[in-house]
Amino acid sequence: MRRLVSPFRHPVAWLLLAAGLTSPAMAGSPGDHAQGERLFRAQCVGCHSLAPGEHLAGPSLHDLIGRPAGGITGFDYSPVLDDADFVWNAETLDAFLAAPDDFLPGTRMVLWGLDERSRQRIIDYLESLAEP
Repeated sequence: MRRLVSPFRHPVAWLLLAAGLTSPAMAGSPGDHAQGERLFRAQCVGCHSLAPGEHLAGPSLHDLIGRPAGGITGFDYSPVLDDADFVWNAETLDAFLAAPDDFLPGTRMVLWGLDERSRQRIIDYLESLAEP
């Protein structure tokens, strides 16, 4: 009987596998991007635009990733967002979208929280739109 040898017995194979799993190119498929966009349109566009300078009930989310919270000059943020001292990134967005009132008590964001999968898809979508 012939014995099969796993390619993962070799240390280099593990390194290649790890590099592939953490590669930004592998981060999201076109299907994930489309699902993130659909979720964004279903959950967010009622109050937020992606166009620069186009504010609705909430501020434009154009170039949100890396922007300081409350960072758009002239937008009427809630006092808690005006005083916030953090930058929007995947971690802060995840915490905020999970439970806005818990993350920033006093926020005007009207959202009761999104499940983890939806949050991740929306965050991935917003990250995909970020300018390098």
